[in-house]
Amino acid sequence: MSPRTAIDAEGAWFEPDRIAELRRHLPIPYIDVVPVRTDVDGTVAQVGLLLRASGTGRIVRTIVSGRVLIHETLREAIARHIDKDLGSMALPRIPASPVPFTVAEYFPTPGQSLFTDPRQHAISLAYLVPVDGEASPQEDALELNWYDVAELLESGVMDELEGGHDIVVRRALAHAGVI
Repeated sequence: MSPRTAIDAEGAWFEPDRIAELRRHLPIPYIDVVPVRTDVDGTVAQVGLLLRASGTGRIVRTIVSGRVLIHETLREAIARHIDKDLGSMALPRIPASPVPFTVAEYFPTPGQSLFTDPRQHAISLAYLVPVDGEASPQEDALELNWYDVAELLESGVMDELEGGHDIVVRRALAHAGVI
């Protein structure tokens, strides 16, 4: 993260009541990150999924995801959320371009789109990010598992993703040319 972000992002976090109010009135910008391991040719070999408790108390698989802060570039938001969820030794290769592979529009009302977030209307830019280092679950994540692409698609693991994150992962793999 650049020194500018540390200074400019001060005050970017809201109290829980304030963010709840904002979520009721405004779409919130997010990033979704599908962490991957690649082989020597750059082909996606594995996908990393986190296991964490959902807001409803269920244990679910998820991807790296979170809000973009005021005065924070998309690249900085990606780096911050990967560091927060996968640790500082994950060594992500942050995309040089801020162009996402897809945009996911999350609505609090199921059925309004393919993506659901009961807390808010969020617009998320999704990125496929290769991770080269030692990643481990951080903060509220219970574990991190790496799945070979074929295993991920053939098993029931994709069914454990909520809110449309399974669609984000499939789009990431299609974008990478592995499905």
